[in-house]
Amino acid sequence: MEKIDNLDLHILGVITENARVPFKDVAAVCGVSRAAIHQRVQRLIEAGIIVGSGYNVNPKAIGYSTCTYVGIRLERGSMYRDVATKLNKIPEIVECHFTTGNYTMLVKLYSHDNEHLMELLNHKIQEIPGVISTETLISLEQTISREIPIPTINIVDKKPRKPRTPRKKIEVADTEDID
Repeated sequence: MEKIDNLDLHILGVITENARVPFKDVAAVCGVSRAAIHQRVQRLIEAGIIVGSGYNVNPKAIGYSTCTYVGIRLERGSMYRDVATKLNKIPEIVECHFTTGNYTMLVKLYSHDNEHLMELLNHKIQEIPGVISTETLISLEQTISREIPIPTINIVDKKPRKPRTPRKKIEVADTEDID
């Protein structure tokens, strides 16, 4: 992975707050030129540190009122890639994770209503070869939604401290011996 410095972190902090902020404003905040910001952002994209940008659409505003997490158990964990390829063809699935614990996979999906959810479960997900069971968790409310916090100091660039040398013990004379 490419090393990032404090300027990169500063840029990431600014643009993750508002992806639409003009580079000239980022440059002003960071104290560098627009060209420097443009080059840094391009390098961060090419390095895979910035993995996307765009607009987030409120699913409810376009008719997807039910957010659901589905735990999926597979016959064998080695079937994950094949099953993930098939799940990727279901447009309502927005996330898919290979997990530890009770499920082999965990997916997040949006449906219009419970009837649509049942259709997705019974006729799409559970029909995939290798899926042996599913468990559905309907989200009642999303309380937190945010990006990962950008550190203010790049820990990778910090030099480790030298270990402290132990102090010499000073022996204290017993007060009874002093006259």
